[in-house]
Amino acid sequence: MASSNFAAGAYAAVQGLASGRPVPKVQAATETGTDFMQFLGKTLESVGDAGHRADAQAVSAASGKANVVDVVTAVAESETALQTMVAVRDRMISAYEEIMRMQI
Repeated sequence: MASSNFAAGAYAAVQGLASGRPVPKVQAATETGTDFMQFLGKTLESVGDAGHRADAQAVSAASGKANVVDVVTAVAESETALQTMVAVRDRMISAYEEIMRMQI
């Protein structure tokens, strides 16, 4: 699937060159990599924050200061964020393994 998208983009670029239309520029790897790392860092922080909120709600519920619905909501949000993070991690590992299998 990714190779077909790449092929379509390459074909469009070649057609743009042939017709004299400007071809879109590709960002340098360092600029894009930094943005991705910042995005990933912020996402990891938000997952941690969701876990801390769930813990705080659970402690409040144990002391009788919080509503059970709030605790369940905080735990569900934390669980969803963690599952999403694990899914992204698995996709990144899969992509890395596929890159390592590529022939040069």
